[in-house]
Amino acid sequence: MTHKNASQHPILLRRRLAGALALAALAGAALLPAGARAQAYPAKPIKVVVNFPAGGAADQIARAVTVPLQAALGQPVVVENRGGAGGNIGGEAVAKSQADGYTLLMSSGGMVSVNPHIYPKMPFDPVKDLVPVAAAARVLVFLEVRPTLPVNTIQEFLAYLKANPGKVSFGTPGNGSSPHLAAEMLKSQANVFAVHVPYRGAAPAMQDLLGGQVDFMFDPGIGLQHVKANKLRLLAVGSAKRSPLFPDVPTLDEVGLKGFDADTLFGFYAPAGTPAEVVTKLNREINKILATAPVQERIAALGGEPAPMAPKEFHDRAMSDSKRFGALIKARNITGD
Repeated sequence: MTHKNASQHPILLRRRLAGALALAALAGAALLPAGARAQAYPAKPIKVVVNFPAGGAADQIARAVTVPLQAALGQPVVVENRGGAGGNIGGEAVAKSQADGYTLLMSSGGMVSVNPHIYPKMPFDPVKDLVPVAAAARVLVFLEVRPTLPVNTIQEFLAYLKANPGKVSFGTPGNGSSPHLAAEMLKSQANVFAVHVPYRGAAPAMQDLLGGQVDFMFDPGIGLQHVKANKLRLLAVGSAKRSPLFPDVPTLDEVGLKGFDADTLFGFYAPAGTPAEVVTKLNREINKILATAPVQERIAALGGEPAPMAPKEFHDRAMSDSKRFGALIKARNITGD
């Protein structure tokens, strides 16, 4: 059978109808407000890059948050450790990823507030190329020594450092890390000298402190279990206030190092250009998770505390820390690995 008009052929009619419906759907989606379009996020798994090795504070916080985040978003949330270069390797990988909310970064605040001061030729600009999504935890640093070091109090420790210049060593997760900056604050304010031994992450530094290869460390919380087991000796807290886990342990400010505060803020970032509605959704869900007892307990075990914030508050805190730490880095001539 032939048709008088080819445009009336059933196959052609179906194709034209399908095309018209597709165009109508696209037009309708374009007319939806941005918030309604974002409801489709996430539609696939999300990757969280931790820019430090497994076992450190950033890694532990990331895993504490991403498990409930996966349930909240209804999609797998996979953690990938990409340490090195003070966190720059993982930071660069995220900064140069597609800005669609499916690749995030978990980092210490040093990525934004410290690294630009110690790496003159960074492969990316963390302030311009990353956007803050959600702060996760404020982590204190704890001054711990190997138990065989002949000191029992912070006063004895400071006296020992003065009596043994250059004979005492300290481990850190790397140049410019918060534990390193804390040790440089101590050396500057107490007018003492100790040998810096940088590692690729807090976990290997802690292992050598336990093994006696280094004498002391400003611990971002991962060694507190060893303090409780009497495998390490906790002498002081390098933060603005005492830790509720160890209320009898003084701060360094209390023993004469006035204004001593080496806390760092850990949190999540996304590539610049990530849709605002996606950032808002992630911030809202992460802040809800930070209010839950299991996550609060995990963070407290590190000696830290949850730090729910809006993205702007997170950014402002990083800029304040950048000014404070930048002055110390310049004065102490600290450079990157």
